[in-house]
Amino acid sequence: WKWMFMNNRLIIEGRFLVNMAGAFIRQDDQRPIRGQLDWERIYRVADYHKITNLVYLSMLGNGKKIPQKWQDSFAERYWQGLQYGEICKEAEQEVLALLDMRNISCAILESCDFRNLYQLPEVASNIPLRLLMDEESYVLAKGYLVDLGYETDRFYSGFGERMKRVSGIYVEIFRKPPFQTHAYEKQMQFLLRRVFVKEPYHTVRTLSVVDRFIFYMAKCAYRYAQDELVIRELMDLYLYHKTWQEQINQAHVKKVLSDFCVERLADKLLHLSYMWFGSQEELKLEEDQRYEPEEYDVLENRILSRGILNNEDYEIDQQAIVLREMIEKSENKERRQERFERWKQRNAERRQEAGRKFRWAFPEYRYMCTIYPILEKMPLLLPFCWLMRLIRFLFIRRN
Repeated sequence: WKWMFMNNRLIIEGRFLVNMAGAFIRQDDQRPIRGQLDWERIYRVADYHKITNLVYLSMLGNGKKIPQKWQDSFAERYWQGLQYGEICKEAEQEVLALLDMRNISCAILESCDFRNLYQLPEVASNIPLRLLMDEESYVLAKGYLVDLGYETDRFYSGFGERMKRVSGIYVEIFRKPPFQTHAYEKQMQFLLRRVFVKEPYHTVRTLSVVDRFIFYMAKCAYRYAQDELVIRELMDLYLYHKTWQEQINQAHVKKVLSDFCVERLADKLLHLSYMWFGSQEELKLEEDQRYEPEEYDVLENRILSRGILNNEDYEIDQQAIVLREMIEKSENKERRQERFERWKQRNAERRQEAGRKFRWAFPEYRYMCTIYPILEKMPLLLPFCWLMRLIRFLFIRRN
């Protein structure tokens, strides 16, 4: 019963935040907040879903009903987003210009350009600059970032790392696409073959509008299967599609996503984003893509419950189930590989230690000649001299 209560509470609080965020995005009339709310929990749930700065503006007219402590906490996140927007563009240009000057070839996966999709850029999330490059460029780029004052903040095992500056700017560098399944790795390679040079650089490349949309759709499906998808990511997906939908060939997108094996799941997530943040007119345009209501209930509840409802008996989307199994299979394989590497390292250390002890117990011939000069005339006595040396050491140690 306690588990069910906590789960329902997460979903209710999540829906409350979705309604607030959706009303803000649609510019609907603000509704008064009714009833008693646990604002500490509301703040933490909003922070988890990365929409704290947006919720702050949504609740300004209800200030009297919100404790001052949590008003200040929401306001702090908003001002952090405002300050981030003032420095992120310049910091990204500094990093890209340095890499271009050093002839480091890289592809931009995400950047702060996403902030331009919002009417008020300060309510966007603090998206780090995400760069993909080969192994050699990765090592060089990390060194140059260290020279700029960045330090490693988080490792992504097998993929790359996140680096942070004191000012709060993040840069993520990857040596391979941050996805574990074979289908994702293969299709990402196809997308990366179509990158083009970003002006005014020469070695910095970026994805086209359509390929970037495919990347976002595939990423949302992947994170949903990992139970890591948050409200902010669906909001970004909605705004991106709304802004560029005239340039997006939906049939082409669906075909490419079918190679990722997530075309149906990604399409449902896109439609869910329109249900959360779109207007009635926009929803009518999406009517032909509508699925059964219970399918959206499962998506919504699993996202808002932070993956508590993640068992196969509850999940009804087969693509989500298969993708999760593929991710788990890849993770298990990676863990087995890590255990094997640790076993190899321990064995190598044992062999090295055993070799060191053997060399101490049975030194080479030249060294033994300096202790027992008779060996130069009678080399066959070497085993006897080894034995004599060991007996002498044991006798000295015993006394």
